[in-house]
Amino acid sequence: MIGVSETTEPDENADAAVLTTPQEWRVFLERYGELYVKVRADGEELVDLLDDDQLEVLDQEGRVELWLGEAPAREEALVESEERLGVRFPPSLRGFFLASDGWTRLDAWVDGVHPCDRVLWMRDSDAGGRVTETYDSIPGNEDDVQLFRRCVEIARGEDFWLLDPTDVGPDGEWAAYEFAPKYGNPTKYPSFSALFHSGYESMDEDDDGDEDMG
Repeated sequence: MIGVSETTEPDENADAAVLTTPQEWRVFLERYGELYVKVRADGEELVDLLDDDQLEVLDQEGRVELWLGEAPAREEALVESEERLGVRFPPSLRGFFLASDGWTRLDAWVDGVHPCDRVLWMRDSDAGGRVTETYDSIPGNEDDVQLFRRCVEIARGEDFWLLDPTDVGPDGEWAAYEFAPKYGNPTKYPSFSALFHSGYESMDEDDDGDEDMG
């Protein structure tokens, strides 16, 4: 449903440590992959992601380590992407790309994080342009439309992950948004790191709930 919406800001993750180095990201992403396989992946997806030995370990409730990302981006590729967009990425996003140039599974209605050479302005992407045009055609959505026009699209599926280079914190981090077009109401996070971490926290809570029920 499209209409006038207010930006919400979640209480959780606001105080989470911002991941900025490739080393910090790699440790976190390894934990993320392990938890995703345990909590989120369904049977068909597990068959695609794991080999027979890993499936057997998982079936026995053992730990399965799985890298759901890509090889690290080269610094040169990162700089080329920044020059193409006319920005310098915030520290947490740079650290992420230098650990993994994209990500294939997320705990959200988002397919994955784009590689750095596919990051683009939301207004210039096919899906982002359509959403911006649709929202712009309905009175009362002016704030959202302005947000879309100034944001970088970092991930997309049914929903979007967006970063706003005009809203920079004292640590150099850009404000980040998770946005579901059919519902409106963008959810704001203080950084890309906090946005990514929100999915991990959601899975971790579900895992704790499953253990309590067991």
